[in-house]
Amino acid sequence: MLTDPITTIKGAGERVAEDLAALRIFTVEDLLYYFPYRYDVLEIKPISELIHEDKVTIEGRVLYEPSVTYYGKRKSRLTFTVETEGIAVKAVMFNRAFAKKQIKANAVVTLTGKWDAHRLQITVSNYKIGTMEKETEINPIYSLRGNLTNMKIKKLIRTALDQYGSMIEEFLPEQYLLEYKIPSRLKALETMHFPPSRAALKHARRRFTYEELLLFQLKMQLIRKRNREQTAGNAHRYDVEKVKQFIQSFPFSLTSAQSRSLHEILRDLRSPYRMNRLLQGDVGSGKTAVAAISLYAAVTAGKQGALMVPTEILAEQHYESLKNMFKDRAEIALLTGSIKGKKRKEILDRLLRQEIDIVIGTHALIQEEVFFHDLGLVIVDEQHRFGVDQRRALRDKGLHPDVLFMTATPIPRTLAITAFGDMDVSTIDEMPKGRKQVETYWAKENMFERVLKMIEKHVALGEQAYIICPLIEESDKLDIQNAVDLHQQLVQFFPPTINVGLMHGRLKQEEKEQVMSQFANNEIHVLVSTTVVEVGVNVPNATIMVVYDAERFGLSQLHQLRGRVGRGEKQSYCILIADPKGETGKERMRIMTETTNGFELSEQDLKLRGPGDFFGKKQSGLPEFKVADLVHDYRALETARKDAAEIVENRLLDNDSDFQLLKKRLEKDPALMDTLD
Repeated sequence: MLTDPITTIKGAGERVAEDLAALRIFTVEDLLYYFPYRYDVLEIKPISELIHEDKVTIEGRVLYEPSVTYYGKRKSRLTFTVETEGIAVKAVMFNRAFAKKQIKANAVVTLTGKWDAHRLQITVSNYKIGTMEKETEINPIYSLRGNLTNMKIKKLIRTALDQYGSMIEEFLPEQYLLEYKIPSRLKALETMHFPPSRAALKHARRRFTYEELLLFQLKMQLIRKRNREQTAGNAHRYDVEKVKQFIQSFPFSLTSAQSRSLHEILRDLRSPYRMNRLLQGDVGSGKTAVAAISLYAAVTAGKQGALMVPTEILAEQHYESLKNMFKDRAEIALLTGSIKGKKRKEILDRLLRQEIDIVIGTHALIQEEVFFHDLGLVIVDEQHRFGVDQRRALRDKGLHPDVLFMTATPIPRTLAITAFGDMDVSTIDEMPKGRKQVETYWAKENMFERVLKMIEKHVALGEQAYIICPLIEESDKLDIQNAVDLHQQLVQFFPPTINVGLMHGRLKQEEKEQVMSQFANNEIHVLVSTTVVEVGVNVPNATIMVVYDAERFGLSQLHQLRGRVGRGEKQSYCILIADPKGETGKERMRIMTETTNGFELSEQDLKLRGPGDFFGKKQSGLPEFKVADLVHDYRALETARKDAAEIVENRLLDNDSDFQLLKKRLEKDPALMDTLD
């Protein structure tokens, strides 16, 4: 059986098994699915096609005996000349003096290494006496531990395939193999370890990419189906006319993206299933208006609504803006940790008697003593700031309320349908008309004083500025400007009339709230802060965002910070202070100055950083795929999602014999057992 311990394979004794265990290889199956992390492709091309500084392979005849020179402690440099296509090419090898005995004049050699087109020279990393057996050799390279070598792993895998190959079951229905022209599981497995050609390897990779993504999407679709079936929604019978009148009372028209998202949410509210939807939209795209209309729809259906946000100051801002929007159409209350005693008890009593229609608050909303009369809709703003348990606790307050999560972190579609595969996703990807774009500039550190002079001018006109740093206090490890030092320098630099505040993650929650509230009231003119200001707070008077050591931040984070300004009538500016050393850092700065669309930026960020970094590996919930790559394989992901939805919708796992092996494969996942029963 494939679950046999690794020691049943000839050549895998106790010592080898220990090294394999360090690679988390314990069974025959673990070994067979331990794929190479890269492939070295040896292909002899004409010299005219070789690219400077690329890794290349050439074949030629040795013209003279090699010579060796020694330098430093035990260091050597071996050089010889080979003739290929009638051209003399110089070959250099470091610390391989022993090769002098093997490489003879007139011998034919195959050399692989870094090509220098200017000098017609190859710095050799691998050599072979004689010619290559095939036109193209593809060598799999594995991650190794202990005394393991590539050769040893390949030998063990070959033995395992010979012994156990007949037990490798095909579980994908034949229709998919034919439709997508992908090889069988056994053939693909053999090709991954022993690729006969580039084309065969490409098809084997496609097979495992699709398999991994299909299994993952099936899990997501099954969990989603179970959640929908087990938890009936509210089927809100809201008053369409009242909702229309409410929308008409706004001093602006909804954008088509807002209207589309609202339509999707209202359709969910009407349906008998519980809504589980993510509303994502760039900073300033008008998510709050969509949230307010959704809450009002629930109120006209005789239900209560709750809006949960990460901080007290944000809760207060939402409370004020919703009161202005609703006027006397609904009774709105604010419930945060600061509201205590008699006032708190009064709000709790009124909530229970349904004298309050909509409550806005922080995680104080999920405390045990908070009860609703009939909670129909829960909206969680900046959903990634709340833990899963906190979200569930709020959801459990009502009789299965519909849930809408909102985020201003634009998530590329690829990640949205993967990380949130058990949710529906609505996207507001268009900005309201007439909103001024924030002008973004990249400045070097030696221009910082000019930037401060610019801030001084704008503060004199009654405006405010943020200055963001990556660290709180000085660190030996990184030479980065830090918030505490910078705050002290700016207090000395600016005249006493300019009040400079300091904000960072080590302050207590009340201290943070106090600083933000002083900034919101223009008592602090320049706020030096770490990235804690990234989410949410609305200060329309702030027109300048300076990000120090900007190359230390990802594109999405820089975009979030830029979104803190440009919220009022005045023109706003974002200045990135950066001296990036590497190409990625320079590219990031260039993209930021050229692009203001958060979704475009998030796609670029994904390419530069990869999906794990995008969400933060620990919380992402993204699976560890062996072969699939969410950035490059987005088409396969779309296909797998479409197929998974079809399989679940038509109950093919239960009703079609072609899908029985796929069902069996899914049943190996304990989390899905109840879903499949």
